[in-house]
Amino acid sequence: MKWTLHTEFPYHLKEAWNALLDEAITNVPFLRYEYLEAWWETRGGGEWPQAQLTLITAHEGDRLVGIAPLFFTPNHHGRPALLFLGSIEISDYLDFIVRPADLDRFGRGLWSFLGRGVTWEWQALDLYNLIETSPTLTMLAALASEYSLSFQVEHLQPSPYVPLPGDWEAYLASLDKKQRHEIRRKLRRAEGHTSMVCWYCAQDNVEAEVDAFLDLMAQDKDKAAFLTPLMRQTLRRIALAAAAHGYLQLAFLDVEGEKAAAYFNFDYGNRIYVYNTGFNRRFNEISPGWVLLSYLLQWANHQRRLEFDFMRGDEDYKYRFGAINRYVVRATLLRQPLTASVSGAGSIAVQE
Repeated sequence: MKWTLHTEFPYHLKEAWNALLDEAITNVPFLRYEYLEAWWETRGGGEWPQAQLTLITAHEGDRLVGIAPLFFTPNHHGRPALLFLGSIEISDYLDFIVRPADLDRFGRGLWSFLGRGVTWEWQALDLYNLIETSPTLTMLAALASEYSLSFQVEHLQPSPYVPLPGDWEAYLASLDKKQRHEIRRKLRRAEGHTSMVCWYCAQDNVEAEVDAFLDLMAQDKDKAAFLTPLMRQTLRRIALAAAAHGYLQLAFLDVEGEKAAAYFNFDYGNRIYVYNTGFNRRFNEISPGWVLLSYLLQWANHQRRLEFDFMRGDEDYKYRFGAINRYVVRATLLRQPLTASVSGAGSIAVQE
């Protein structure tokens, strides 16, 4: 197996990267080439000002076997570490990109390569936002046992999701009576408020629609503080990359020609991933967020999506819409520090 360390994004692997992701142990939009490239351009909207790309690929002949999308930085505890690209704040799910059948040997080969082919002084493999069911956790535990390494798994946050039955009425019937009544009542109130209530997903003039979404998002004071110019640039790039590749779902509730609410989702892999939201406070009386969410759940059922994933965070409304918990975790594998360091751009290849 040939292992290559990339210190610049390997554009020539874009198609092979995304094709491998389609068959990988974890296939989520946050692992797409174009998403992580956009994330890396601003280091997560400025989250990681000190970062060295440490992207590792494994090939057998022309076949791409696996990708370890990593970068090197002092982590939030000051320890020199290798983290997943996308860590931590704005990418809900992360993992290695490898087929299930190749995971174990990829993991063993990767650990060996990290020791001889990556010469910056990293002390930990510090992996955030793994889904708790990821087989990567079993693989890492086996490595820890074999090499007598310190290994820890920490639960971070719940990521509630709604399994969809494929029928709106069946979905409503799965909710408790009070919540079912509340959804129907809010829909009737919004539709009775004016004859000019509608919702749509942005198809044309997407750049302007993304900017309109970010303006709505900034009406919340906490989100306004989060939306630094660099973070706004990052989210804009991510949205436009998703649109260019056909999995952006940017939905708006329109009331009398004015945007009242918006959901920035990914419609990917037959699942809806709720990435962020924005609301116009002038329309609070008709609960525009609830109304738009209800329309989106109705649409997702009709389109036979398998899940509606609210992702990280335990906000109450998610559970009122029938969400159940799964968790994201942080896996940390510790080692002794290396003694040499290098810098530079390009790639380093090692043939096993």
